[in-house]
Amino acid sequence: MGKVYPAIDEKLSTFIAGQHVFFVATAPLGSNGHVNLSPKGLDSFRILNDRTVAYLDFVGSGIETIAHLRENGRIVIMFCAFDGPAKIVRLHGRGRVIEPADLDFSALRSRFPNYAGVRSIIRIDCERISDSCGDGVPLFRFEGHRTRIQEWAETKGPEGLADYQRRKNVMSCDGLPGVTL
Repeated sequence: MGKVYPAIDEKLSTFIAGQHVFFVATAPLGSNGHVNLSPKGLDSFRILNDRTVAYLDFVGSGIETIAHLRENGRIVIMFCAFDGPAKIVRLHGRGRVIEPADLDFSALRSRFPNYAGVRSIIRIDCERISDSCGDGVPLFRFEGHRTRIQEWAETKGPEGLADYQRRKNVMSCDGLPGVTL
């Protein structure tokens, strides 16, 4: 039976910290726009307080999450157990894009590992925190994090990443503004 929580308590925090992957979903306001759902990994998620979370957003081929957040702020994060007891946790809220030029970027960035290719930090004020059973989620064994995104970012270097973002991350697939360079 699912439950709605007033805050991220210690039990939810422990569950979240034990997951190797999480999923991020956003959508534009327009009914013709594309809903975006992205898996995330690495050690890239932090609970800042009992109603605020953040994650590292890496340079990639799409910019939908940032574009949607700039347009309307709506976001949901989902964690689901792929091993151990079945459980799904969803964090619905309002997200804010924090880019490297923003004043609070450095302080927030220091809470994460020093990964290459970080394009922004997504900070979410949670409005609804809930769980559900997750009995339909299959069991999988975690073998490790992929290293390709870090290798790619390190090979590109800062100038190469900036050029890539100018070509791929300025506009979403629906024509909404993405990164500010």
